[in-house]
Amino acid sequence: MLVLKTYLSTIPDHRRAQGKLYDLPHLLLFSILAVLSGATSYRKIQRFMHARREQLNALCGLSWKRAPAHPSIRYALHRLKVSEVEHAFRQHAAQLAREPVGGQQIALDGKTLRGSFDHFEDQKAAQLFSALATNTPLGLGHVLINDQEADKTHEIPAAQQLIEELHLSGRLFTLDALHAQKNG
Repeated sequence: MLVLKTYLSTIPDHRRAQGKLYDLPHLLLFSILAVLSGATSYRKIQRFMHARREQLNALCGLSWKRAPAHPSIRYALHRLKVSEVEHAFRQHAAQLAREPVGGQQIALDGKTLRGSFDHFEDQKAAQLFSALATNTPLGLGHVLINDQEADKTHEIPAAQQLIEELHLSGRLFTLDALHAQKNG
């Protein structure tokens, strides 16, 4: 977990100096722990940090006197650039993937994100294509499948993109049958 904080430290903090009472890497790490524990709102993240402040302080060598307020958490998280957060997570996953994990099999699959459609705005559901290490609970990375009007064949370039970006060549992959297509 503290290794993850090292990678979270690479994410630039876009807050003004006055808004940096709580350092970003710990704020991100504790927010991730809160979400993994079931927090679904900024208030719930704040409650998680408040309830476990002493444990979190001891774990990370901090001396936070109180948990950050939920607007402070929201402000810090909303200012983050998705690409920078994704890069930090991919670096962490790549480092974990280099460690012996009982095999080098990678599962690649696309999924539609539940609840991501919006009938009011006539927006289709978001689709992600993910790479997962099969012998661990490790998510190596994902890409957004951009063309919402297309059929599932847009998973093919997404798979190629992930394999290239994550430097996964030389591994055994499991994919859907549509990836076994031959060119004409």
